[in-house]
Amino acid sequence: MTEDIAIIGMACRVPGAADPATLWRNLFAGVDPIRRYSDEELRAAGVEESLLRDPGLVRSAGHLDGTAQFDAEFFGYRADEAARLDPQQRLLVETAWSAFEDAGYDPASCPDTAVFASIGPSWYEHYQLAGAWPGAISVGTAPDHAAARVSYALGLSGPSLAVQSACSSSLVAVCLAAQNLADFRCDLALAGGAAVPYPARLAAEDGLVSLSGRCRTFDADADGSVFGSGAGIVLLKRLADAREDGDAVHAVIRGWAVNNDGGERADYRTPSGGGQAAVVLEALRAAEIDAVSYVEAHGSGTLLGDALEVDALDRAFRLAGIPGCLIGSIKPAIGHLDGASGVVGLIKAALVARHGTAPPTAHLRRPNPHLPLSAGGFAVNTEPVELAAPRRIGVSSFGLGGTNAHVVLEQPPPVRRPATAPAQHVLVLSARTPQALAATAARLRERLAREPDLPLADVAFTLATGRRAWPCRQFEIVPDRLSSAQADECPDLAHLGRVWAAGGTPDWSTMFAPGGRRRVWLPTYPFERIRHWANGVPVLPE
Repeated sequence: MTEDIAIIGMACRVPGAADPATLWRNLFAGVDPIRRYSDEELRAAGVEESLLRDPGLVRSAGHLDGTAQFDAEFFGYRADEAARLDPQQRLLVETAWSAFEDAGYDPASCPDTAVFASIGPSWYEHYQLAGAWPGAISVGTAPDHAAARVSYALGLSGPSLAVQSACSSSLVAVCLAAQNLADFRCDLALAGGAAVPYPARLAAEDGLVSLSGRCRTFDADADGSVFGSGAGIVLLKRLADAREDGDAVHAVIRGWAVNNDGGERADYRTPSGGGQAAVVLEALRAAEIDAVSYVEAHGSGTLLGDALEVDALDRAFRLAGIPGCLIGSIKPAIGHLDGASGVVGLIKAALVARHGTAPPTAHLRRPNPHLPLSAGGFAVNTEPVELAAPRRIGVSSFGLGGTNAHVVLEQPPPVRRPATAPAQHVLVLSARTPQALAATAARLRERLAREPDLPLADVAFTLATGRRAWPCRQFEIVPDRLSSAQADECPDLAHLGRVWAAGGTPDWSTMFAPGGRRRVWLPTYPFERIRHWANGVPVLPE
């Protein structure tokens, strides 16, 4: 049996969604972020006129906003240094920071974290930087530096390895991270990838790109994938350690496997059902389970690729003595994110395991008749389906060139909570600028309003101890149980009064606000040392 690995932090930026919660809502709402680019937009991105005139050009892609934006100062870069960084490296760094925040950790508190990450080929170097900084480009654009870039930006000194196996890169990175944790070579590990591909592809160049501009995985009209930009990262920890430390667990990795098709393929680009079946079977046996609820498939969206994948699942499940299950893929909903697709599929699978519902498969009109679905008990859902516990989810990712990866997840264990909680809590916020503080307050207010049952004791603890203390700070005392109206307005800068930087002078008149709602303003208090609060007063350790 392998060591169980907990996913304690998740972050993603994908077409149509800046975080996993938004992605989850979009999958049920049918949000379609696939965009058709105009000739003007493609010219601005460096697409040649000859390519624009080619009838086989696919102008559709999963669009990601903000790829040209990067908070260089936040990560300690000068503007000219940041400009030399490929957008994929920028996305990777930002997403890694968000994964730490989701887990409730400041990277500075766990510097030995390992990093396993990937990015795709850099079109940015060739089309945007050519001749701009001769001799100084490759470090900011080459895939070799993907993981090391994250380690440098976040101050992490654990093993740092770039992982490159084409489309399966980021899920292979997850498998490597899990194995390093199981072997006690690290105690925390980041794993994931980012992709910002060339914005135009020819449908005929590799047979994988959809001329129709629509990815229809498992559909009779499937003609390939539509590519897109995005990034995803998970923060992993041994489950026993996560439970001892009181970490929130999104899902548990029970088993994983990586292999290669070797010479079984018809040619280098054609997948092998034998290799896929072998990697799924190895992961299932490592997980030591007797049933699977759902498989997040690679889902290339080609008639041959989809049929080979379902056949491989059928063979692996039969050999493992496991009945068939629901299958689906995230690619029709957001596009094929190249090397980042595997970890984004894993994030979707973790959400399925946690919430217990399989979202519908987008753009499926009539199933591909060549899929061996009913014979093996497999089915593709077009409507949301509730899954029975215990929920076990498989995730597949197959790379061009034959490197295959499969991961088996399980729903998170029950949360152990104390019988009693304090009557009130202090919510601590900080940021580098007043504008960033306002945005942070707005995000927290929206989260509390959307999820009023969140344990405020956990929220307060994470805000006080799991966030870096930035100069602009803000505090609010709230009751243990918020009404919907209180959750909707708390914390809200419109109600909280002025914001100031450390060393500034607070307006003490706001300490007692109209209506009796108390405020605590501690602009220079070292709240990173706070352990708990008594009647609104911070209590330090002995």
